[in-house]
Amino acid sequence: MNIKPIILPHAVDLLEPKLTKKFTSLTNLIFEAGKHSLPDEMVIQINNQIDKIAEFPGSTKETIKILEKFQKELLQKLKSDFMLFPKNHHRNLWMALGMTTFGIPIGLAIGISLDNLAFLALGLPIGMSIGIAVGTSLDQKVKNEGRQLDFYLS
Repeated sequence: MNIKPIILPHAVDLLEPKLTKKFTSLTNLIFEAGKHSLPDEMVIQINNQIDKIAEFPGSTKETIKILEKFQKELLQKLKSDFMLFPKNHHRNLWMALGMTTFGIPIGLAIGISLDNLAFLALGLPIGMSIGIAVGTSLDQKVKNEGRQLDFYLS
């Protein structure tokens, strides 16, 4: 079963840059999801949502919100149920985790050992580097297993 192409409602301003960006991003995500063997139930759900978007009577601003919501829900479903991730997903996640879980304690230890808590901030780039390294290795593992979508979250 194939995923339908997404069509915007007639009442929206097609020249709105934010709408164009969201529409393009969602279209790319749907195209990439379609490359993987999704079960028919998931394809039916995606097609139903695409039909709802095409018939949506709201304004351009409301349409942007609907597109954002659908993209967020679709990404969450692909991650949780099918273990499919966008590019750099783990790197972005682990960068923040590295700064908080490794960087702050390292900076605190440096600051206390030097008796100057101004060095607390020194741990943040160290933690960020650790997080980026861990996240990049996880992204590489996902890519090698064929579970990475050729899609950047914007």
